[in-house]
Amino acid sequence: MLINQKVLNTIQKTLMTSLLFEGFWDRWIAHGIERQAAATFRGQLKSLEHWVQFLADRSKEYEILADSFLSQDIPKEAERLYRIAGLHDNLIQWIYPETCNDKRKWFTKCKEQFALADTITKDQIEKVVLPLNGNNCYGRIRIPEEPKGCVIIINPIDSSKEELFTYEMDFAKLGFATVSFDGPGQGETYVFHGHRATCSGWGLFVNQLIDLAAERFPALSIHLFGTSSGASWAIYGSGHPKVSKVAAISPALINDMKKPEYFKERLSYILEDSESNILPQLNNVGQTNPIILFHGNKDVMVKDVDIYELYGNLLPKKRLVEYENEGHCCNFKLSEIRQISAQWFLEDC
Repeated sequence: MLINQKVLNTIQKTLMTSLLFEGFWDRWIAHGIERQAAATFRGQLKSLEHWVQFLADRSKEYEILADSFLSQDIPKEAERLYRIAGLHDNLIQWIYPETCNDKRKWFTKCKEQFALADTITKDQIEKVVLPLNGNNCYGRIRIPEEPKGCVIIINPIDSSKEELFTYEMDFAKLGFATVSFDGPGQGETYVFHGHRATCSGWGLFVNQLIDLAAERFPALSIHLFGTSSGASWAIYGSGHPKVSKVAAISPALINDMKKPEYFKERLSYILEDSESNILPQLNNVGQTNPIILFHGNKDVMVKDVDIYELYGNLLPKKRLVEYENEGHCCNFKLSEIRQISAQWFLEDC
């Protein structure tokens, strides 16, 4: 398929960033890409075609390995490996900033891997559609046996529900039902249906998502868990009367915050108006339910002083956890953060 020059330029900037900056890979390593594979890939990467072929080969290897574990009646490991295979397909579709046949092809492959994993998990999986402003947002609900609460996972704007599958799996293992959607401009909602993001649309999305979760789980407490821009929207949602508690990791606080050039270009494809504000105003958040903030002191996008100012404006039922050696999204502490958040959700305030 021919790619127009604007899109190709954005892809080339993304590829160059992946070559020059080791930190580019932290996000993907944190979500399941092997560190050594990322290093090998980075050392050999030459083109878009190589990006696609390398990741497709790795996906196939994980799929074969998952098949093997399934044949040995080890479904838990097979599930994880199918999802990691899908993560590689997800990373292929991600490289294309604008929805197109190639992007849809690889996202379909990602969804197929996740569908395989869903057939063997012991948890209940539900596919859900949320109507929004004449469009639909697409999501999934995972329900373990006798859930203790419900966690709504609010993903960063440039992520999909499939990319952050470890969040879902960890919270389910910790006894929480999870609700994870692709909002406007994200994942399945954008790739297959072209639904772009606006700030007002996201505000409506978050509120309706909370209402959906509360209706689905009327006997459970509802909690929000978000990273980066997802954390900002989780804080925005903390004032909703049906929300009990919120965990926010590296909340993006200002729209002119320092962002890599390739990332700013990628946003232009998924926003309804490329100049629009996509973050909620948090300088006066008002009434909120209890919030736990996580911050990496080496975050170059969200400064210490900004987090401290936000924390100071929150109501007394709050907590701040800092990691001296972590950057944006605290990528290498996310497993620990999910454990801490789960405990926080269950504590009485």
